[in-house]
Amino acid sequence: MARVLLIGSGGREHALAKALSQDATVIAAPGNPGIGQVASLRAVDPLSGEAVAALAVDCGADLVVIGAEAPLVAGVADAVRAKGIAVFGPSGAAARLEGSKDFAKQVMRAAGVPTARSRTCTTPGEVKEALAEFGRPYVVKDDGLAAGKGVVVTDDFDAATAHAAECGRVVIEEFLVGPEVSLFVVCDGESAVPLLPAQDFKRVGDGDTGPNTGGMGAYAPLPWAPPDLVDTVMDRIVGPTLARMRELGNPFQGLLYVGLAITADGPKVIEFNVRFGDPETQSVLALLDSSCSELLYAAATGRLAGLPALRWRDGAAVTVVIASAGYPAAPRTGDEIADAEGLLHAGTRLDEDGILRSAGGRVLCATATGSDVPSARAAAYALVSKVRLEGAHYRRDIAAI
Repeated sequence: MARVLLIGSGGREHALAKALSQDATVIAAPGNPGIGQVASLRAVDPLSGEAVAALAVDCGADLVVIGAEAPLVAGVADAVRAKGIAVFGPSGAAARLEGSKDFAKQVMRAAGVPTARSRTCTTPGEVKEALAEFGRPYVVKDDGLAAGKGVVVTDDFDAATAHAAECGRVVIEEFLVGPEVSLFVVCDGESAVPLLPAQDFKRVGDGDTGPNTGGMGAYAPLPWAPPDLVDTVMDRIVGPTLARMRELGNPFQGLLYVGLAITADGPKVIEFNVRFGDPETQSVLALLDSSCSELLYAAATGRLAGLPALRWRDGAAVTVVIASAGYPAAPRTGDEIADAEGLLHAGTRLDEDGILRSAGGRVLCATATGSDVPSARAAAYALVSKVRLEGAHYRRDIAAI
């Protein structure tokens, strides 16, 4: 049985730990109380390549899986690979696909990938010109990492310019009209294997109202999606992008998250991420019937082409995120949590007396499966209804299709 070191501490990592633990021994660092139910926990600074590499050696890890974007952009995967240990996650150079929106746009343009027209801006004058060019609704993206909250989509010109001023360097682009889809693609630098398409819900309020968050819920599969969607995305977007990264000398190995808008002209890229998305991961992995550890190890060792076709469970999965009071503007932490059995942990901690408390903005993820989306949705909300957390809030329209 393989030994997997999983780096991270959120709901995505709890879902990964649960899937990996089906046929591997999992060590998680730093982890959280929920992850501790399926993995042994170790302390580490996830942003320190030296510390993560040393821990991987100490654990005798056969595979290191890096969950979050910040360590990947910081080059943590490079430090681990330098020790001769297989890593699921791109190099620091390849992670620029998420670390810089401008870099990602350059790659897409060179590869002929369909995406929104855009301009990269660094001055107030450039910002105003770009906003005028593309018009309402204004789309303003922080060029760098922003924990999933660096994007503002608004009809308010002042709000758009204010966000640009806060960020400094921004990508301003046209708004893409159409439903959004997330597609995870496992890559080994040459070959690529798509997972199930999913849809997430970014805004904090029902009906897609309020500010953007890291994600308030998700579901998979998508019964309304075009039947050729995955094939189209692999041919027109993923293949050309991976080829361009190889041309640049930075082959992409890890998880390429393709955020899409299904427009009247076909799927176009909203953004690339370089790791599993949260909370879509929770729903997608709940349906994976193949070995997660074998899939990620094959990607880390350049053997995806020889892997059997993935198996998926019938039915659907729905994830509903339970957030703390004040999220996303000013999340409150330290509140006691009760009756959270069966939920995935995102932002939790145990205090000295063993009491489970909130420790972040997104606290818990209720993920459930069913024969179809409505039944999975009902089961997820049944889990939500049992949780006791003062001031908690969640969307009531996740997967209401």
